[in-house]
Amino acid sequence: MKDIMLNWATVFFTIACIALVLGFLNISPPVTKIAKILCGIFTVLFTLALVVGLQQG
Repeated sequence: MKDIMLNWATVFFTIACIALVLGFLNISPPVTKIAKILCGIFTVLFTLALVVGLQQG
């Protein structure tokens, strides 16, 4: 179970980084706003998956 949670944490971190890059490129205002929101959501999911994965050790 620990490996699965850490894999999900890696996926969430990757998506958060992509959203962060897209959010700060200022492609267009709606895209920027959505990307910043997604970055926040996936950062929270990354943190939760990481904490749960490490606690299951």
